[in-house]
Amino acid sequence: MLSTTYDGQSQLSDARATGTSKPTYSLWSITRGQRVTYVLAILAMVATNFFVFGAPLIGKYAIDVAVAGDFEAAAPVLGTWAQELKANASTTDQIVAYLWLSAGFALFITCIGGLFMYWRGRLAAFASEQLVRRLREELYAKLHDLRASFYDGSDTGDLVQRSSSDVETLRVFLASDVIEIGRACLLLICVLPLLFWLDTRLAWLSLVLMPVLIIGAYLFFQRVRQIFQITDEAEGAMTATLQENLTGIRVVRAFARQEFEIEKFSEKNQNFRNLNYRLIRLMALYWSISDLFAMSQIGIVLIAGASFVVDGSLTVGTLFAFLTYESMVIWPVRQLGRVLTDSGKAVVSLGRINEVLSELIEETKTIPPGGRSKGQLSLRGLSFAYDRSAAADQTNVLSDLTVDIASGETVGVVGPPGCGKSSLVRLLLRLYPYHSGSATLDGNEISELDRHWLRQQISVVLQDPFLYSRSIRDNLLVGRANASDKQIEEACEQACILDAIQSFPEGFNAMVGERGVTLSGGQRQRLALARALIKDPSVLILDDALSAVDAKTEASILAALRKRKGRQTTLIIAHRLSSVMHADRILVLAEGAMVQLGPHEQLITQPGPYQQLCELQGIRTKLHKTELEQSGG
Repeated sequence: MLSTTYDGQSQLSDARATGTSKPTYSLWSITRGQRVTYVLAILAMVATNFFVFGAPLIGKYAIDVAVAGDFEAAAPVLGTWAQELKANASTTDQIVAYLWLSAGFALFITCIGGLFMYWRGRLAAFASEQLVRRLREELYAKLHDLRASFYDGSDTGDLVQRSSSDVETLRVFLASDVIEIGRACLLLICVLPLLFWLDTRLAWLSLVLMPVLIIGAYLFFQRVRQIFQITDEAEGAMTATLQENLTGIRVVRAFARQEFEIEKFSEKNQNFRNLNYRLIRLMALYWSISDLFAMSQIGIVLIAGASFVVDGSLTVGTLFAFLTYESMVIWPVRQLGRVLTDSGKAVVSLGRINEVLSELIEETKTIPPGGRSKGQLSLRGLSFAYDRSAAADQTNVLSDLTVDIASGETVGVVGPPGCGKSSLVRLLLRLYPYHSGSATLDGNEISELDRHWLRQQISVVLQDPFLYSRSIRDNLLVGRANASDKQIEEACEQACILDAIQSFPEGFNAMVGERGVTLSGGQRQRLALARALIKDPSVLILDDALSAVDAKTEASILAALRKRKGRQTTLIIAHRLSSVMHADRILVLAEGAMVQLGPHEQLITQPGPYQQLCELQGIRTKLHKTELEQSGG
């Protein structure tokens, strides 16, 4: 089988992290687990060819008997039947009976050959489907284990292309082309001796243009392989553009950008069309030239064979058999161009898949004993920047952050945009590795904890939460599949979404549409909050998760969260100070560093960023007015 070492340049992120990666595949290694099935398919192909090879021989003797009326020539096939036919019938009847007998025998062995051909196709299809299913599942699982930094430099559409179109290219190759390569080799090995047995002179003539066809197929394979790589990447770019546009279709319409997006897609589509058309033109050129050489090769044999028949050194039946066997060899050799083309496509597709499989993932870390975490967080000198390459000169997003958060404590986090609030959440979830300092959960370094276990302890509600295109109940059970109806309703009531759900005709079975499109922004946030509460985590993080709800609903949700105090450690990241005023402490960030830490009552009296935020939002004025009313002023 062809060896495959993909040397194309990766179009994905160059970010790498210390860890492990899945071994990459070659076209040989990918057949692991189904090689026995392929061997059986090849044996079925051998049996098919064994019976197919018999049909031209039957035709050879039938033609010689019909032309010369000599039944002795048929003795190798009919044995004693030839003598019986000669003795018991007239010459005409003998020939007719023999031709009927030959036709019946040819039909019989052709049916047997067809049966083996069926099993060859069935076994090859079974093996290829099993292999591709395994590869697709491994690729999909790998995509779930890759770091967030990998997706920062990758297009979703291109990843979809690798997981669908590239895998399908491999399936086509494994289903048919692997067997076709074996068939072409087997025909050359088995038919060539037959050709020399029939007539040595014609056998040598039949090989005159064969090297030209084989070399031409190989050169065509090398050329097409390069072009297909470019074409496949162009299709991936087109798919990425389509996926991005459909995801943001509402933004496109809101800004009346339809024409611009259509032109952008048209440009990608035109590029893909031009490259694909170039590939088709090369294919057409190859087929026409290879047809010319194949027909020329048959023509050489036909002309030479006809001259041999005229001078009596070759029978008509032998010429018929020779031409049939020559065609059986020449056309599969010609097909090698297509097979090698598909092989080139498979090499490129497998290389693109291997780019994903070779991405490093972190090794499985430790899981602390005791099951559920207490939710105690400690940050010591924590610093982080997204790009740590040598060429990058990037300021840290977080710098020397030090804070202790007790189990069950509620801490608010505020600061201007870009100060590192959301980056802190990503570090706590181990979406990105921190570069210096320490972050611990219950005294265990987060970078050493198993990611799956860690994320079971933490629930995050984002400003723009993601909802699946499923029912409300299915979305609520994402974090805790075995939650009872009582627990679901309790969480929904605390998130102030229960009344809205019950107002739907289907209730909890109502479909929310793709990304929750049928719900308002506030409903999506409250549904995501209920989902997080159902999970009952050790650490609850609200990342500006109440920005789309009104003040009254926000107050109700915060009151419900205060009643849960002690059940989990809570981090509330917000721009509206009303969301964090009642927290035990408030952490104020600026340019990635902590500038203030304390309760609202303390920070509001201290000159600094928090006091300025309060003044901007009118909180200090309202507090002063309340104090005056209470004092009777």
